[in-house]
Amino acid sequence: MPSLQVRDLPEAIYQMLKQQARRERRTIAQQAIAILAREVKAPLDAKKRRREILDLLQTKAKALEAYKLTDPVRVIREDRNR
Repeated sequence: MPSLQVRDLPEAIYQMLKQQARRERRTIAQQAIAILAREVKAPLDAKKRRREILDLLQTKAKALEAYKLTDPVRVIREDRNR
């Protein structure tokens, strides 16, 4: 994903961006992207992004299913019986 760095950003603009981000419950970077997308009239497809993240999590969860964890109750009982 491309990156953008802004140099010499006036303090007043940064503080306004920070306040807006806090109100919108976003990070400063997320708020900057939302503002840029709105101004250039680029759609932010939040549903698509959430779907991609969920798919990634499901893929990772399936990979972890191969690792069977020991039942902690059984381990405690075995330890008590020693």
